[in-house]
Amino acid sequence: MPGRFKVNITRSAEADISTIWDFISQDSTENATRFILKLESEINSLKNLPFRCPIIKESPHFGIAYRHLIVDKYRVILKIIEDEVIILRIIHSAKILTL
Repeated sequence: MPGRFKVNITRSAEADISTIWDFISQDSTENATRFILKLESEINSLKNLPFRCPIIKESPHFGIAYRHLIVDKYRVILKIIEDEVIILRIIHSAKILTL
């Protein structure tokens, strides 16, 4: 059964994925590929239950109910508009969120 929500990834988030792969691959291309596949799987799971992701504490600063999905040490920052999940950024959890 197809998911109820459509997931769209912004160019910024796509660039984040590439940067993450480059960083992890400095130690191991296998680990980098394994993590990106896991990340993509977790993002794909948002088609079914995106509201399971909590609203981030920075949301009042931005004035929008951004949510996040935690995947290992990374935060997938997203927003939900009607039946669409928009992946905005993917950042290391130690970094400050800037959109």
